[in-house]
Amino acid sequence: MHSPSYALLLSLACLSSLALTGCADGTFRAPSTSPVSSGSATIEGRVHGGQQPIAGAHVYLFAANTSGYGGPGIAPSTSNQSMSLLNATYTGYSDSIGAYVPTDNSGNFSITATEYGCTPNTQVYLYALGGNPGLTSGTDNTAAGLLAALGNCPTAGNFLAATPYVVINEVSTVATAYAFAGFASDATHVSSSGTALAQTGIANAFATATNLETLSTGVALATTPAGNGTVPQSTIDTLANILAACVNTNGAVTGPANPTPCYTLFGNALSGGSTGSAPSDTATAAINIAHNPAANIAALYGLATATPAFAPALASQPNDFTVGLTFTGGGMFSGSWAIAVDGSGNAWITNPGNSVTKLSNSGVVLSGASGYTGGGLSSPRDITVDGFGNAWVADWGSTHVTKLSNSGSVLSGANGFTGGGLNAPHDIAVDGSGNVWVANNMDPTGVTKLSNSGSVLSGTDGFTGGGLLYSAGIAVDGSGNAWVANYNYAGSVTKLSSSGSILSGASGFTGGGLSFPTVIAIDSSGNAWIANFNDPNPGSVTELSSSGAILSGANGFTGGGLYDPTGIAIDGSGSVWLANGHITELSSSGSILSGANSFTGGGLLGGSVDIAIDGSGNVWVATGSGYAGELIGAATPVITTTCAGLPATPTADGTSKLGTRP
Repeated sequence: MHSPSYALLLSLACLSSLALTGCADGTFRAPSTSPVSSGSATIEGRVHGGQQPIAGAHVYLFAANTSGYGGPGIAPSTSNQSMSLLNATYTGYSDSIGAYVPTDNSGNFSITATEYGCTPNTQVYLYALGGNPGLTSGTDNTAAGLLAALGNCPTAGNFLAATPYVVINEVSTVATAYAFAGFASDATHVSSSGTALAQTGIANAFATATNLETLSTGVALATTPAGNGTVPQSTIDTLANILAACVNTNGAVTGPANPTPCYTLFGNALSGGSTGSAPSDTATAAINIAHNPAANIAALYGLATATPAFAPALASQPNDFTVGLTFTGGGMFSGSWAIAVDGSGNAWITNPGNSVTKLSNSGVVLSGASGYTGGGLSSPRDITVDGFGNAWVADWGSTHVTKLSNSGSVLSGANGFTGGGLNAPHDIAVDGSGNVWVANNMDPTGVTKLSNSGSVLSGTDGFTGGGLLYSAGIAVDGSGNAWVANYNYAGSVTKLSSSGSILSGASGFTGGGLSFPTVIAIDSSGNAWIANFNDPNPGSVTELSSSGAILSGANGFTGGGLYDPTGIAIDGSGSVWLANGHITELSSSGSILSGANSFTGGGLLGGSVDIAIDGSGNVWVATGSGYAGELIGAATPVITTTCAGLPATPTADGTSKLGTRP
């Protein structure tokens, strides 16, 4: 624990880090008072550009802020500025960014226990800027920015125990940039809000970096540390090579007649992909690429082929620069059908082999080798998680639903909850009061409403009428109304009040391209987004206002590789994500953000059938095969679970915190 005088000194240093200029000339100045130990041991490592040490780099130690969000589309500001953890009085060095320690001629650096302190459970990272990357004596590349995620500040012990040695290079930069992309505006502005869900999300995000590289060696992983995940090592190495093309130069940004590597990199890694501001260093370029993985692929890939410092690298230009992991085990050998994320960032997956798999936020199997079983699980289709962390499963091959505790214990009896018109339950949702809504997929079709304890609230036959027919998808808005996608050629959406009254007319809402609608999601404005399977035509997405007005044109939103979508989710920016073999992302206005052919996760995702976004900005995918996928940092962090985004007191217009940041 710091003494009061040290804590005050550290606080003032953090708040005034941008104004520090004391030792910018590099002259060491001894502290005027005896240093007080932070209680954390020395952090040691080296900074490399490609395979060359960088001498004279400035190494900063930052913690992510908790006073306001950084991330895609958010400009750097004082509210999302990372907090400097180094004390210039003790390091003897500072510049306009803050206090730092320099690297020696071999790229080595050391941050002693007296030079830093961090608050337990804040998220910490290293940022190295500038220095000579092994070129002519005196050459300083001010564009060389590199990152490494240290993760959670320990509540006990120290960083030396968790990270005995750190290699900061282009691989660690890619791993860090993608892991915390959802919270980063640039390399020195990484921040979340201070809510409990946000703190869980950013902690999980920083921890994700350990699934991508080994911090002590700076080498990209091929398999996750738990052993059940496949990592796209060649994609990470290729991205690292793209950065190295600029790092291993004098940093000149000149062109276009004879463009330098830094000119090409910065011109094709704008904050908005093909628009916005250009980065001034390679770390921010990596963050921008993570934000815009479908932008300028050819130009960026061309940089990687020039100086291949890291291997194995991609042998050909990829479809996109998403970083996709896959996970096996826990009962997924029979396939993965649907996926949901709980408030801790864990992924819950249904399997046709009558089991449910639970993975931690880092992909570790939490449900045993065979998954959770029992409780009448029968061809489990959809899954959702309530506010208590319990999972609710729609057992499509039965007339019941199954409720599992957070640890997988059956809470609904040996045969599940029954009654209320349950018949081939296909989709399931929880409202703001904790009640459970179920779309039944058989004719005659009804919607069943259960209390959180499983009592029937929808009568003997469920809620009926209003065009309900072969219902496939269901979602609840901020008013407590249920929206139901009716999977048939005519295509309609039925809206029910919280008491089951029909609010969408005798035939439901129609038009706007509705055709074989499969799944539905609600945004913060109370608008409904519906994925249309559209067989035999390519898929589309229909947006309806809270009153049922068509907002997406006569044919819905199309293009961008949309084809027979079967899963939908909305992230914290209001972007809409579709599972349709690959992954398609639409802006809140319907523009394609995922390129002409959708995101493919480096080809690892196969055929995606369902999708969920977590509080870290990772995109989780059920593939229909014996594994689940995860796109690292591709989305904006969102409130999870879905019911956590719904108000306890319904709003009059259906608005809520669905599709917003935690």
